[in-house]
This record gives sequence, structure tokens and C-alpha cells, in this order.
Amino acid sequence: MPRAGLAPATVVEAAADLADETGFDHLSMGKVADRLGVRTPSLYKHVEGLDDLAHRIAVLAAHELSDTIRDATQGRSAREALAAAARAMRAFVNEHPGRYAAINAGRRTGSDDPLEVPTARFLASFAAVLHGYRLDPAQEVHAMRMLRSMLHGFADLELARGFQLDTDVDESFTWLLDFVDRGLRALVADSP
Repeated sequence: MPRAGLAPATVVEAAADLADETGFDHLSMGKVADRLGVRTPSLYKHVEGLDDLAHRIAVLAAHELSDTIRDATQGRSAREALAAAARAMRAFVNEHPGRYAAINAGRRTGSDDPLEVPTARFLASFAAVLHGYRLDPAQEVHAMRMLRSMLHGFADLELARGFQLDTDVDESFTWLLDFVDRGLRALVADSP
């Protein structure tokens, strides 16, 4: 019989918190059990194993990130929406590095995978950001990939303390956003 108060959502939330604190790659069923004050076999009544737990963390985190981006960009357009989305994603990665790593490690298993919904919402938020630039629809997927790559790279380097120069990192981030904004506007201006 499962322990009172322990449910799959409780296990996933505790594991996600632990991943943020110690790193997603250091997550284990034993560590999660210790966090929850139970024996490791008790967890298997709520999740199938470490792979299942990691996937559930990815789903939880993807919902949280997509909500964060959606809320940040609501009612904004073009440069303002771009900056809001970028800052929200950067903050999420810095505050939840384990959760973010789980998102990147998560692999969808099919169209009914629970990771599909938050992934689609995340992409819809970025599509809404780009909508303000009036891009050619054929270029939108390339622009979304560019944005995600740029934001992921910046946040990942920042998290790893990869920016060693004396120049202010926030200043560099603003410069990057201005550069992307100008590039997207130029792309539209150059379109026939």
C-alpha cells in the first residue's frame, strides 16, 4: 500500500527540486527517497523508475516554462515580446537548472506523450513573439530555432559561469536582444 501523503506528483516535485539543487545528472531514486523520508522501493509504487521519473520532471518543467513564457509575453509584441520571453527563459534556467536539463533530456515517445502539450504551448508562445515581426511563414520555424538556440546557449553558458570577461553579462544580454530584433526587422524589410 502506498504511503499516506505520497503520490506521483509529490515524488516528481521533490525530484525536480532535488535536480535543481544538485543537478539533473546526479538524480537517483535513492536520493529522492531520502528527500521524502521513505525507502527507495516505496517510490516504485508511484513511478516506474528513474527514466520514468526523469520524463515526468521534463513534463512538469515544460509546463512551468511554457506558462512562464506565455505569462511574460502576454499583451506584448515584437521587441517587447522578444525581450520578455528571453528574460523569462533566462530566469527560469537560472532558477531551475535541473528542471531545464530535464526538458532538454526529455524525448517524446509519440503523439500521446504528455510532453507534447507543454512543448506545443512553448512553441506557440515563441510563434506569437515572432508574429509581431510579420515574418514570412516559411521562415518562422528557422527563426524559432534561432531564438531557442540563442537563448539556450546564453543561459547555459551563464549557468556554467562561462562568461569570464569583465563586461556586464546583463549588458551583453541586452545587446544580444537588440541584435536579434534588428536582424528580424531587417529580414522583413528585405523581403520582396
